[in-house]
Amino acid sequence: MNPSAAGWIKKFGHVIKDKQNHYKDKNHLYHSLLEHGFIYGVHLSSPSFAKAEHIYTEDEVAKINLLTALYFTYNFEIQQNDFSKFVETVFTYYKKLDVGNFTFLQKILSGSKTEDQLEKLLDSRIYLGGNTFSRAFGNSLTNSLLYVDVLIFREYLKSDKNLLEHAELLEYVTINIAYQALNSKQTRKSDEKLLQLLASSLSFVDLNATQYRKSFQELLDLNFSDMEKQYLLDIACLTVWEDGTLEQEESNYIHEIGRALKQDKKDIENAIKNVLVFFDKNRDKIPYLKDNNLASKFYEGMTKNVSKLILRNSKRLGKELRESKELMSLLVKATTTDLTKEERKKVQKQLLDIFKSIPSLAIFMLPGGAVLLPIFIKLIPQLLPSAFDDNRIEE
Repeated sequence: MNPSAAGWIKKFGHVIKDKQNHYKDKNHLYHSLLEHGFIYGVHLSSPSFAKAEHIYTEDEVAKINLLTALYFTYNFEIQQNDFSKFVETVFTYYKKLDVGNFTFLQKILSGSKTEDQLEKLLDSRIYLGGNTFSRAFGNSLTNSLLYVDVLIFREYLKSDKNLLEHAELLEYVTINIAYQALNSKQTRKSDEKLLQLLASSLSFVDLNATQYRKSFQELLDLNFSDMEKQYLLDIACLTVWEDGTLEQEESNYIHEIGRALKQDKKDIENAIKNVLVFFDKNRDKIPYLKDNNLASKFYEGMTKNVSKLILRNSKRLGKELRESKELMSLLVKATTTDLTKEERKKVQKQLLDIFKSIPSLAIFMLPGGAVLLPIFIKLIPQLLPSAFDDNRIEE
């Protein structure tokens, strides 16, 4: 399955047919999403049934986990596993929330099938702004509050309450919990990055315009569902525990939030334990904890996306390379020794001719595209035969 190519939602539906019992209940689903980082807004891994020929990127992991969460929420609430009905239901839900402006929704509605339209819509939910160029080089932020979509979807399936109003309230309380958590600790650069990421992920509430007459404590006492209360508590733990320590004031804050959300002591301690285990296991993988400068971030994002493009076009590239014997011999030579200046020019010229025939690798044609050639050469040994259509469904 390739979430970056058309048809991935249909492929997901085909795969999920035999995985209806993958999660025992909604709590099992929640804790699995917690382990994958989705609840914490960190997109690190996806369910075991979502197998990929190549390693998923952060945005692809986010797409798979979002669709997984939405599908199994639908499954548990409606007690149905008709994937076509699910796709129609979730698309109608997003239209009702009006997550995009009119022009954007018109673009989505231009798709030939609901699955195609939903692919575009989910894509819009994953990325935080950023133009096509930024996305191509992996420099677009990924939405860290995607689980709010799932919580509101659950309410949509249960009742006809004012969805947008409830979404605004949930986001408002979530971001305020993060602010309050930072006030209970000595802040660091990574704390500020986390807060900026959460704030930039807000979809339904404008912090400058939204005002509630109730105090923060009174808002916590509102009629949130059990899953929403669990989520708010986990966000509080995430913000406090980010630095790997838990001072007395921070511990008091977590327990205060937990009591306000009517969580018992055991649930509060479990939430603290879960975030401790998550950070201990994944600290080196969490993007906002990496203190890279702008240039290294750009190169890292560029390398990941070039790698993805090359590996996923390996069949076409392999065919083109086999037809160019001189180029192939030079590339093989480049894996073991340095090429001469003349040989490098030959490689560049012939590779650019090949890239012209593969539209998705058009970034090599941009000014400075030659910088990407070392990355390509490094990946040559991995160009093994593979099915080009990752989302093909075998009949």
